[in-house]
Amino acid sequence: MELSDSAGACVIIGGGLAGLTAALSLAPEPVILLSKAPLGFEASSVLAQGGIAASLGPDDDLARHLADTLDAGDGLCDETVARAILAAAPEAILELTRRGVPFDRDEEGRLILGLEAAHSRHRIVHAGGDSSGREIMRALTRLVRETPSITLIERATARRLLVEDNAVTGILAETERGPVIFAANRVVIATGGIGGLFQHGTNPAGSWGEGLALAARAGAVMADLEFVQFHPTALDSLSFPLKLISETVRGEGAILIDETGDRFMAGMPGAELAPRDVVARAVWRHLAAGHRVFLDARNIPNLDFPRRFPAITGFCQAAGIDPVTDPIPIRPAAHYHMGGIAVDLAGRSSIEGLWACGEAACTGLHGANRLASNSLLEAAVCGRFVAESLKGTLPSRRRKAHAGAGPRLPANPSGVRKILSHAVGVLRDGDGLASAAGDLLPLVQAEGEASDPALVGLMIVIAALRRRESRGAHARTDFPARAAEAQRSTLCLGDAIAAARELVPQRVA
Repeated sequence: MELSDSAGACVIIGGGLAGLTAALSLAPEPVILLSKAPLGFEASSVLAQGGIAASLGPDDDLARHLADTLDAGDGLCDETVARAILAAAPEAILELTRRGVPFDRDEEGRLILGLEAAHSRHRIVHAGGDSSGREIMRALTRLVRETPSITLIERATARRLLVEDNAVTGILAETERGPVIFAANRVVIATGGIGGLFQHGTNPAGSWGEGLALAARAGAVMADLEFVQFHPTALDSLSFPLKLISETVRGEGAILIDETGDRFMAGMPGAELAPRDVVARAVWRHLAAGHRVFLDARNIPNLDFPRRFPAITGFCQAAGIDPVTDPIPIRPAAHYHMGGIAVDLAGRSSIEGLWACGEAACTGLHGANRLASNSLLEAAVCGRFVAESLKGTLPSRRRKAHAGAGPRLPANPSGVRKILSHAVGVLRDGDGLASAAGDLLPLVQAEGEASDPALVGLMIVIAALRRRESRGAHARTDFPARAAEAQRSTLCLGDAIAAARELVPQRVA
């Protein structure tokens, strides 16, 4: 096994918007950036269509953006954190512009601001119409490759964090040269979400919670793991992951109908522009009742669909659907994880020397339900916040990193997808959650290719089982009401395993 001396460099795990922003913001400090795939591939940031939320319009301000965020978060947002991140949005847009992101503008050069569900104002900044993530990542990838202080190692998968006395000493990673230990006492996890744990998801298949598994095995505290947001309008097809039909399409006026043409959400508050959890549950229930559900954008005045949504038009046509003349078949799909590694506003975790940002982190911005397009915003802003925190933390001398015991097989989440999809989908119940815990525990303990994905799944299941209420994206049929008091949740791996073991005898009995 090779030992790499990082010479005091910070190691960033993850090649999405959060990781690239942190790396670029640290320049000229040396950075080692580990990316599981070549930059620009297999990152949720690349797939993002909606854009970045920022209060830039003449009728908008921070207070309105904050109010919408808190409303969507259903009582669980950390208001101080949310205010700080949202206040940094205009500067984040300026910084991305300076870095070459071609945001969409009108003929007079003003940013075009879109509308998405649960936003009270037009405030979504796009690039390339519905290709925002791709355009943002294209610009940042070019800069990362051109920045001398960043050592980019692609096709490198982190297997274990090496920790001594609750402080990071290094990373065990699998690279094209074989296993390598990167000695480092400053590590950033920016590995994205968990959609790959579900049968129907919009994240890349490799986004199964790798960063959460790394941090959990190292002893880090997790927060709000039970809150998984399901996007209500993914293209209903056999592809994996499912293609996303951006919320902006509904913002432009598209409606939801069933096979009879009935607009089944017409009488609900907000209708198709209600918060995502509301729309997802309505679609889920309609599908469960035996209907098919479609997004209908055929009769929107003055909308040139192919020009406004070129990417969506392309993959719909590839599936034999013309969105100009055909309703688009849709279904809910796992899309975003509000929970993750518990961090403060600077991105510091409960382990010394470990930071996290982006979807892998839980800052408290999103609460129980993410407001649309606040995720790319969080990645861009918190990537910079993490870099500022790292700049104020000098590398310290520690003992050499040594590889610990544990599986080093490539992780394979396929064995847990059916379990998670059934137990912690759009609607949950106690019996299903307890059964899933019993199914996942042996996979965790087997230390095979499903062990790490099962570990992340088990922690989500236990967190969902403990939350005996329905709030935001967490909906339990056996506890349909909201609790009187809103409380965030925290969980460590040891607690999750102990809880699962207590459930196993009950299940057998």
